[in-house]
Amino acid sequence: MAPRIPPAEINGVYGALVKRMARRMLGDVPESLGVAWHNRKVLNFGFGVGRKSQKWDACDETLKTYAHMAVSSYVGCSACLDLGYWQAHQQGLDVNKAREVPRWRESTLFSPLECDVMEYAEAMSNTPPTVTDELSARLLDQLGPAALVELTAFAALANFYTRSNIAMGVESAGLAARCELKPLAMPAAA
Repeated sequence: MAPRIPPAEINGVYGALVKRMARRMLGDVPESLGVAWHNRKVLNFGFGVGRKSQKWDACDETLKTYAHMAVSSYVGCSACLDLGYWQAHQQGLDVNKAREVPRWRESTLFSPLECDVMEYAEAMSNTPPTVTDELSARLLDQLGPAALVELTAFAALANFYTRSNIAMGVESAGLAARCELKPLAMPAAA
């Protein structure tokens, strides 16, 4: 499927910089950058909040990765799920676990904390959100308040990215396939 908004030509000095950074970070310039190029203020917001959120350090990176991938899988954003799996590989995380995120409820690889994190991310993704007091209390007890605030914000950002991509018809750029990662596991119901 092609994006619902045709990608723009990424040009100019800033465009050259954006393409160079994309190639350095991802090995290629994803089509989604061309879609976002139509509104550079929105593109820069996405870049800026992404850079700032990378500096957050109260919550474990692995938990945040699983949360983002859980949101991506739950909402159905192949672009974010592919990126999350690829980033897990790039960051040296357990890619066997990362590939199991779409079927985390059926998998035996995840700890109770990791399952709570993915349940929380999915509950935040419902409309209206279905986060329970019990789940929040478990996470608060295991993570502490600073990490739970960070996890919440991270899952909210994941919803921003995934829902934007889906609405614009942005799909996977095939990052994981280029790294020869095994395909993501799919839930039994899929």
